[in-house]
Amino acid sequence: MPYELYYWPTIQGRGEFVRLALEEAAAEYVDVARTKNGMAAMTRMMESRQEVHPPFAPPFLKSGRLLIAQTANILLFLGARHRLAPADDAGRLWTHQLQLTIADWLVEIHDTHHPIASGLYYEDQKSESRRRAADFIKNRLPKYLGYFQRVMDANPRSDVYLVGARLTYADLSLFQTVAGLNFAFPRAMARIARRYPRVIALHDRVAERPRIASYLASERRIPFNQQGIFRHYPELDSSK
Repeated sequence: MPYELYYWPTIQGRGEFVRLALEEAAAEYVDVARTKNGMAAMTRMMESRQEVHPPFAPPFLKSGRLLIAQTANILLFLGARHRLAPADDAGRLWTHQLQLTIADWLVEIHDTHHPIASGLYYEDQKSESRRRAADFIKNRLPKYLGYFQRVMDANPRSDVYLVGARLTYADLSLFQTVAGLNFAFPRAMARIARRYPRVIALHDRVAERPRIASYLASERRIPFNQQGIFRHYPELDSSK
């Protein structure tokens, strides 16, 4: 049976990290909310009183009788099933730890354009967004990129992957984060990218993988836009 992925149909968001893993694994899946009546089906799943393990919010993945929510949790499951994570406990948990760090990073990226409240429009918090984005670019962006550069430097089995000698879902997620940052902060990223050559090379290498390249060129890949986590507001993108 194909996997059923439930996520918003018009944005990449956190669901994209799951899509990338499914595409790299050549796994059969249905992006439910993008099908006819799919949004209604997703809403029913979230509001069901019969579901023993109800999800709080998308993304969530249905695999047979299993219903799994939270991006990192879904990837932990898929990684073990599709050889996108090491088989040993230490490697599996290390990959999961890196994914959780990326999850923290995504919150900070989102908060550059919504620092006060997600329920407010960006236009209602523009001055606060400028301050938040400036601090993010100056302090937090180098901190995260530097961390993943160090992880790659310290990997004893490979200088091209985060974990071990082969691609994991953490590599796919780092690719997606760098791609999103290139969209949201092109000037800032162009200015500092040379400091993190292995991270940038990983992004480029993942984009060239046959299954990922095919996915990126297909209609299945939703373009970056102004409703997702990664949004481009020129006034927030410092080149200094």
